[in-house]
Amino acid sequence: MILETIVTTQNLAGQPHIAPMGIHSDNEELVILPFRPSATLDNLTATQTAVINYCDDVRVFAGCLTGRRDWPLKPAEMIAGHVLASALAHSEVKVIRIEEDPVRPKFFCRPVCEANHAPFKGYNRAQYSVLEAAILVSRLNRLPIEQIDREIDYLRIGVEKTAGPREQEAWAWLIAHIEAFKKGVHA
Repeated sequence: MILETIVTTQNLAGQPHIAPMGIHSDNEELVILPFRPSATLDNLTATQTAVINYCDDVRVFAGCLTGRRDWPLKPAEMIAGHVLASALAHSEVKVIRIEEDPVRPKFFCRPVCEANHAPFKGYNRAQYSVLEAAILVSRLNRLPIEQIDREIDYLRIGVEKTAGPREQEAWAWLIAHIEAFKKGVHA
């Protein structure tokens, strides 16, 4: 099973990095698969720790993919790291083994601390649409733009029918990013 999360890592100097990422849940292990090259990969390799944040504010997902990475953080409890302040829950993890891969190495992790901060009240269709659009934005260099346009047209229906202000803001960031990509302007 893949869980859409926000992963926070830090480099050896303690500088945090926030990235949306699909985490694989495999029994008691959580598997992080960062692409090469990436700050998440470098930080995981260096520190062997991360925080997996479970968040329903889709602006964080959209924001990280469109150059808005300055989200409030608080200190982790059991590892040197940072928890997303808006997380509904989080898992602080340590790497227990790595499977090397030329594209996406697998970091198998064990939780050392898990905490719930607020109840999850469910997603509306707009939140789902923003998450899916964020995934498309993360693949702008890998997918044909015609496919992205078709999928965005379908996802727009959920945004138009169920979005609140946070989802509308996140959607606008993603659409502007896609349009800039089409024009050759990389944000």
